[in-house]
Amino acid sequence: MSPVAVMVMLVVGGVILVGLVYIGMRDDKGRDPLQERLAQYEDKELPQSLEDIELSLSFKDRVIVPMGRKIAELTTKFTPQKQIEDTRHKLELAGMTLEPGSFFAMRIFMTFALGLGAFVVFFVLSKSTPQTTAILFTLGGFFLGYFFPSMWLNSKIKRRQQSIVRALPDALDLLVICVEAGLGFDMAMGKVYEKWNNELSIAFGRVLREIQLGKPRREALRDMSRRMDVPDVTAFIAAIIQADQLGVSMSKILRVQSDQMRVKRRQRAQEKAHQAPVKMMIPMVFLIFPAIWIVLLGPSLVILISTPALGTVF
Repeated sequence: MSPVAVMVMLVVGGVILVGLVYIGMRDDKGRDPLQERLAQYEDKELPQSLEDIELSLSFKDRVIVPMGRKIAELTTKFTPQKQIEDTRHKLELAGMTLEPGSFFAMRIFMTFALGLGAFVVFFVLSKSTPQTTAILFTLGGFFLGYFFPSMWLNSKIKRRQQSIVRALPDALDLLVICVEAGLGFDMAMGKVYEKWNNELSIAFGRVLREIQLGKPRREALRDMSRRMDVPDVTAFIAAIIQADQLGVSMSKILRVQSDQMRVKRRQRAQEKAHQAPVKMMIPMVFLIFPAIWIVLLGPSLVILISTPALGTVF
């Protein structure tokens, strides 16, 4: 495979990824689409027909979004219900409001985009590539496009769970302070939601909204634990529900949970510190030590080679 083909493939893949990230983040800027649509018609006359309204929409709203919805509906219709539920649960674990059908449509788009991109690179642009190699790289593009959304979703789930684990001890400390100061547990969760802006505080805010809508607090907390799938949060929720059922003092339970979470965080930090020398060994052996040897022994080797008596030996 020629370097030009590799460069073209990297450029095409980078452009596709940047385009997807831009499309996904463009609408997440705190703006209100309804207000923008109303502002467009503020100084204009009212449309006379549905055709005028349709033509006033952008190409994305008229073509791309309906096409994506149709593909999502079609994929959902032919997908087993268990797979849909598993995908919905993974999207909840990632903290995303995306529907499973939209995720399946994204997988189909990525599969064909990377597969056709690899086909264009290795069959059209790089004609000198052997046919067997081109076929293998094209199939690899299809497989990469199919599995890349799942890998991206799993990495997003892992990052969210890690952020929740890091924020839990501090949140428990704030809950302890609020409850010992005389606030109820629901009001203490409200304080956490007001003071911070992370995944855990957002989850507390959702629990409070569900309680206000009539859901029992135990069910709301269990649903929060299910949406996170973090062992520390599961243990904390189980202790809170048990204390509520048995009538135990909430401040004592929170104090015990806070102390335990502090100990667990210290143990995780010590574990990562013990793993650091092993992880540093590979870059030291393959990157740092060769550079040091070149700097230290390079001049001596040049002198030995340039010496007439020893130059014949080398």
